[in-house]
Amino acid sequence: MDILLSESIQQIAGKLQSWRRDFHQFAESGWFEFRTATVVADELHCLGYSLKMGKEVIKADARMGVPPEQALQAQEQRAIKQGALTAWLPHFSGGFTGIVATLDTGKPGSTLAFRVDMDALDQNEAQTHRHLPYAEGFSSCNANMMHACGHDGHTAIGLGLAHILKKYESQLTGKIKLIFQPAEEGTRGAKSMVEAGVVDDVDLFIAIHIGLGVPQGELVCGSDNFFATTKIDITYRGVAAHSGAKPEEGKNALLAATHATLGLHAIAHHSEGSSRINVGVLRAGIGRNIIPDHALMKVETRGKTNEINEFVYHQALNIIDGAAKMQGVEYEIALMGAAQSSPPSPAWVDFIYQQAQQYIPELSSVVKSRQQSAGSEDATYFMERVKANGGQATYLIFGAELSAGHHNERFDFDENVMTTAVKTLATIALHLPYFDAT
Repeated sequence: MDILLSESIQQIAGKLQSWRRDFHQFAESGWFEFRTATVVADELHCLGYSLKMGKEVIKADARMGVPPEQALQAQEQRAIKQGALTAWLPHFSGGFTGIVATLDTGKPGSTLAFRVDMDALDQNEAQTHRHLPYAEGFSSCNANMMHACGHDGHTAIGLGLAHILKKYESQLTGKIKLIFQPAEEGTRGAKSMVEAGVVDDVDLFIAIHIGLGVPQGELVCGSDNFFATTKIDITYRGVAAHSGAKPEEGKNALLAATHATLGLHAIAHHSEGSSRINVGVLRAGIGRNIIPDHALMKVETRGKTNEINEFVYHQALNIIDGAAKMQGVEYEIALMGAAQSSPPSPAWVDFIYQQAQQYIPELSSVVKSRQQSAGSEDATYFMERVKANGGQATYLIFGAELSAGHHNERFDFDENVMTTAVKTLATIALHLPYFDAT
């Protein structure tokens, strides 16, 4: 089986590279993944998967950080010009760019879900021949959109896995669900899919990422320490006035924002674990002689646990409200993104560790668990829902050699990681009866 599986994956290695480079060239950031979603849907449909898409798998009012309607329409038209498959596009119109593909074997067994993310970052890509995508002609053609985190590779891995699982369908049991998620960057997309019930029937869950500082050839079977986070935009609205002639008539939104900024950065640490808060953007005012009537703040909180993040977030809300009262201004808060903390399930991690060690010689090192830096990842919403329903979940990292760090304009990765990832994930699915029997 190992030899046959390896041969099958090598047969699609060219497709993996082609998909990855296509998605890289036509990079699309969160809620704008129109072209990407149509290509993915068409490929899965041709393989014979049962598909749910768009509003079937995304709960509208649970989306976060959704761009304005005008921007969504403009990006949909841009996607059409760039080859989006128009037969599929109505499913994703309005930014509902999620897909769930199901393979039902008709045999008893667990329901196993794999999640990959599809979105790019809001940044421009390096235009230098020292950057492989530019030198080879597949750097992003879209301004301020770049796959600088590897999600193009994740999407290609998801399609490659779909091909292999379909080929070996007769040897599988239970159900397999492939979740293609939009808007991971900014932790905006997962919750809306969870609230749509996408994983309510899932017993076992795996999310993946490539790179993240893990060496090429190493697999981390249970990445831990993703911080819970809440990301908000605060808009203060005051009253403009002449700063010299009638200052008493003004209500200073900028002062409210600055009071809030200082207060937020003074929130006490929590005795039960690490926390973070950051005011990353503060914009206000139009002139030196005008009392500012408008101020925008972009803020995030983080905590090692959900409880610590909630503590910081509620403290932040009190400070934001107090600053408004001090200056007599109004304010609005928009939730732009969120994620939870979610430790991996030990028994599930152990099984994956055993399978990888025994059946994936391409891996030079297999590690059970690894503590991540204090970043955040919204796959944790899927993990928490699956575990709350009695299932098990984990987050895998496939090490990859990188040309530059994640979110860097020169980011690129060794594409060989994709075949290793597909083989590992397919092996887990094929050997699932051994886990079900435990």
